[in-house]
Amino acid sequence: MGSRELFEEAKRYLVGGVNSPVRAMKPYPFFTARAKGARLYDVDGNSYIDYCLAYGPLILGHAHPEVVEAVRRQAELGTAYGTPTELEVEFAKLIVRTVPCAEMVRFVNTGTEATMAAIRLARGATGRKKILKFEGAFHGAHDYVLVKAGSGATTHGVPTSAGVPEEATRNTLLARFNDFQGVEEVFRRHGEELACVILEPVMGNAGCILPEEGFLKFLREVTSEAGALLIFDEVITGFRLSLGGAQEYYGVVPDMATLGKIAGGGLPIGILAGREELMQHLSPLGRVYQAGTFNGNPMSMAAGLAAVGVLAKEKPYGRLEEMGRRLRRGLEEVCQDAGVEARVYGVASMLQVYFTSSEVRDYESALKADAELFLRYQREMLKRGVFLPPSQYESCFLSTAHTGEEVELTLERAGEALREARA
Repeated sequence: MGSRELFEEAKRYLVGGVNSPVRAMKPYPFFTARAKGARLYDVDGNSYIDYCLAYGPLILGHAHPEVVEAVRRQAELGTAYGTPTELEVEFAKLIVRTVPCAEMVRFVNTGTEATMAAIRLARGATGRKKILKFEGAFHGAHDYVLVKAGSGATTHGVPTSAGVPEEATRNTLLARFNDFQGVEEVFRRHGEELACVILEPVMGNAGCILPEEGFLKFLREVTSEAGALLIFDEVITGFRLSLGGAQEYYGVVPDMATLGKIAGGGLPIGILAGREELMQHLSPLGRVYQAGTFNGNPMSMAAGLAAVGVLAKEKPYGRLEEMGRRLRRGLEEVCQDAGVEARVYGVASMLQVYFTSSEVRDYESALKADAELFLRYQREMLKRGVFLPPSQYESCFLSTAHTGEEVELTLERAGEALREARA
């Protein structure tokens, strides 16, 4: 059965034929049969150079042999126990060694769970109710943060979800990313009520928006002065910008961080990491409750420990950074040659193209880019065997499995795709 037929079948049983909104594509999504390295292979016999990489987890590419072997070995020993394991201890020790803010760790199952627990912990530790997030930032699909959220919520036109009571977001304050003055105003009015500021240090759910010089340091200072906690949502940037994530890359250490994606080696995971005095507010030591049947699941622990272990051993970040620079420069040249106004942003192995003549520094400026042209460009790239996330408001990613030859081929096809998308 091909992708078109599978999609028609899927629509009978799955909402919209998909299990996550961002996977929806017009006229229908392709259905993947297998993947290896930097390539996806669909049920129709097509091969794609993959820059989506499951929306970020696969920094080692698909089916990395050390991760596959770790999962196989653990599956033979059992897939779930409901008891502590040595794997949890070993993985926690590795995270504490590599992530600057991490003194203690709680393993959960998704990035959504991690950010939900982080906000609850911040409120429990400070005794305060209000939180500050940034417009266009996506911190999972839970009520407190589904206010002007990015990612699929923007693509599909529902930045504030139906079903979220006003009471749930009454204590959620908003500011613009990179807006020093706006943040200062929030703290002037609400500083004594703020439990935390939560942000993506690089906004990967509104495309790829970088922090301006000094912005992260500024947030560290204003939160410390106000007695609020600073939470870096590093579900995307953790283990991607560097082994220690964005906090190591930019030299700013938050009070807590949430991790996921890469940390699971391709299996579901969420991680809350932070200072010991904060983490001890969690049950069973403290009064902030968090629990889960699959917390510290041995399959995810095995895959994550293997993946992060490879990164710690091989330290591929210099090569990834150089490959990212080549791809970004090449895309700028492609847009210039095609006569298309565009801005290409990225850091390390993350990037995104915005079809606009204006700087993109926050959610509002990202929304001014030509998202329709981007979707036409994405579809034309797909026809040419290059898979980009089907949304202007997601980031593209590179992996250690990508080669220089694949990057050059991508740039060649990008020129063809952009000319066709403009026609």
